[in-house]
Amino acid sequence: MRSKKYVLDSYAVLAVIEGETGAQIVAGIVAGEETELYMSIISLGEIYYILLRRKGEQAAEEVVQNTLAEDSLTIADVSWPRVKEAALFKAQGGLSYADAFVLALGKELKAPVVTGDPEIRTAATKAGVEIVWIG
Repeated sequence: MRSKKYVLDSYAVLAVIEGETGAQIVAGIVAGEETELYMSIISLGEIYYILLRRKGEQAAEEVVQNTLAEDSLTIADVSWPRVKEAALFKAQGGLSYADAFVLALGKELKAPVVTGDPEIRTAATKAGVEIVWIG
Protein backbone atom coordinates (compact mmCIF):
# COMPACT_ATOMS: atom_id res chain seq x y z
CA MET A 1 0.00 0.00 0.00
CA ARG A 2 1.26 3.43 -0.89
CA SER A 3 1.60 6.01 1.85
CA LYS A 4 -0.26 9.31 1.81
CA LYS A 5 1.77 12.46 2.43
CA TYR A 6 0.46 15.52 4.26
CA VAL A 7 2.05 18.86 5.12
CA LEU A 8 0.95 20.28 8.47
CA ASP A 9 0.62 24.04 8.78
CA SER A 10 1.14 25.67 12.17
CA TYR A 11 -2.63 26.26 12.24
CA ALA A 12 -3.22 22.48 12.27
CA VAL A 13 -0.74 21.82 15.06
CA LEU A 14 -2.05 24.69 17.18
CA ALA A 15 -5.63 23.46 16.65
CA VAL A 16 -4.64 20.15 18.26
CA ILE A 17 -2.69 21.78 21.09
CA GLU A 18 -5.46 24.28 21.87
CA GLY A 19 -8.39 21.91 21.24
CA GLU A 20 -9.73 24.22 18.54
CA THR A 21 -11.91 23.62 15.49
CA GLY A 22 -10.38 21.02 13.23
CA ALA A 23 -8.40 19.23 15.93
CA GLN A 24 -10.31 15.98 15.33
CA ILE A 25 -9.61 16.11 11.59
CA VAL A 26 -5.89 16.58 12.27
CA ALA A 27 -5.91 13.78 14.86
CA GLY A 28 -7.52 11.47 12.30
CA ILE A 29 -4.84 12.27 9.73
CA VAL A 30 -2.04 11.79 12.26
CA ALA A 31 -3.49 8.45 13.40
CA GLY A 32 -3.87 7.16 9.85
CA GLU A 33 -1.90 4.12 8.78
CA GLU A 34 0.53 4.61 5.90
CA THR A 35 0.58 8.36 6.53
CA GLU A 36 3.71 10.48 6.06
CA LEU A 37 3.59 13.79 7.92
CA TYR A 38 5.79 16.78 7.11
CA MET A 39 6.17 20.25 8.55
CA SER A 40 8.47 23.06 7.56
CA ILE A 41 11.03 24.14 10.15
CA ILE A 42 9.68 27.64 9.50
CA SER A 43 6.24 26.49 10.71
CA LEU A 44 7.84 25.06 13.84
CA GLY A 45 9.36 28.48 14.48
CA GLU A 46 5.95 30.05 13.98
CA ILE A 47 4.42 27.66 16.53
CA TYR A 48 7.22 28.51 18.95
CA TYR A 49 6.73 32.27 18.76
CA ILE A 50 2.92 32.02 18.96
CA LEU A 51 3.11 29.84 22.08
CA LEU A 52 5.86 32.02 23.52
CA ARG A 53 3.48 34.99 23.35
CA ARG A 54 0.40 33.09 24.53
CA LYS A 55 1.79 30.74 27.18
CA GLY A 56 5.41 31.59 27.87
CA GLU A 57 8.81 30.11 27.15
CA GLN A 58 8.42 26.88 29.11
CA ALA A 59 5.22 25.88 27.27
CA ALA A 60 6.70 26.84 23.90
CA GLU A 61 9.86 24.81 24.56
CA GLU A 62 7.86 21.79 25.69
CA VAL A 63 5.73 21.77 22.53
CA VAL A 64 8.76 22.19 20.27
CA GLN A 65 10.68 19.39 22.01
CA ASN A 66 7.65 17.07 21.82
CA THR A 67 7.19 17.94 18.14
CA LEU A 68 10.84 17.27 17.34
CA ALA A 69 10.65 13.93 19.17
CA GLU A 70 7.58 12.81 17.21
CA ASP A 71 8.71 9.87 15.06
CA SER A 72 5.78 10.14 12.66
CA LEU A 73 6.64 13.73 11.67
CA THR A 74 9.45 14.84 9.37
CA ILE A 75 10.64 18.41 9.95
CA ALA A 76 11.72 19.76 6.58
CA ASP A 77 14.70 22.08 6.65
CA VAL A 78 14.97 24.86 4.12
CA SER A 79 16.87 24.56 0.88
CA TRP A 80 17.55 27.21 -1.73
CA PRO A 81 14.96 25.79 -4.19
CA ARG A 82 12.31 25.83 -1.44
CA VAL A 83 13.31 29.34 -0.32
CA LYS A 84 13.03 30.53 -3.91
CA GLU A 85 9.60 28.91 -4.35
CA ALA A 86 8.40 30.43 -1.07
CA ALA A 87 9.65 33.84 -2.18
CA LEU A 88 7.71 33.49 -5.44
CA PHE A 89 4.53 32.70 -3.48
CA LYS A 90 5.17 35.60 -1.09
CA ALA A 91 5.76 38.02 -3.98
CA GLN A 92 2.24 37.31 -5.26
CA GLY A 93 0.88 38.90 -2.08
CA GLY A 94 -1.70 37.97 0.52
CA LEU A 95 0.46 35.42 2.30
CA SER A 96 2.89 35.49 5.21
CA TYR A 97 6.43 34.31 4.60
CA ALA A 98 5.91 31.31 6.91
CA ASP A 99 2.75 30.36 5.01
CA ALA A 100 4.66 30.64 1.74
CA PHE A 101 7.04 27.93 3.01
CA VAL A 102 4.07 25.68 3.79
CA LEU A 103 2.84 26.01 0.21
CA ALA A 104 6.33 25.52 -1.22
CA LEU A 105 6.72 22.28 0.76
CA GLY A 106 3.28 21.05 -0.28
CA LYS A 107 4.04 21.77 -3.91
CA GLU A 108 7.46 20.11 -3.73
CA LEU A 109 6.11 16.95 -2.08
CA LYS A 110 2.89 16.95 -4.13
CA ALA A 111 1.10 16.68 -0.80
CA PRO A 112 -2.02 18.37 0.54
CA VAL A 113 -1.56 21.07 3.17
CA VAL A 114 -3.60 20.62 6.35
CA THR A 115 -4.74 24.06 7.50
CA GLY A 116 -7.58 26.33 8.51
CA ASP A 117 -5.77 29.49 7.39
CA PRO A 118 -7.86 31.34 4.77
CA GLU A 119 -4.78 33.04 3.30
CA ILE A 120 -3.20 29.65 2.57
CA ARG A 121 -6.44 28.33 1.07
CA THR A 122 -6.67 31.27 -1.33
CA ALA A 123 -3.01 31.07 -2.37
CA ALA A 124 -3.11 27.26 -2.65
CA THR A 125 -5.94 27.43 -5.15
CA LYS A 126 -3.87 29.72 -7.37
CA ALA A 127 -0.76 27.54 -6.92
CA GLY A 128 -2.51 24.23 -7.58
CA VAL A 129 -1.72 22.86 -4.11
CA GLU A 130 -4.39 20.68 -2.52
CA ILE A 131 -5.80 21.70 0.88
CA VAL A 132 -7.34 19.64 3.66
CA TRP A 133 -9.52 22.31 5.26
CA ILE A 134 -9.96 22.16 9.04
CA GLY A 135 -11.32 25.66 9.68
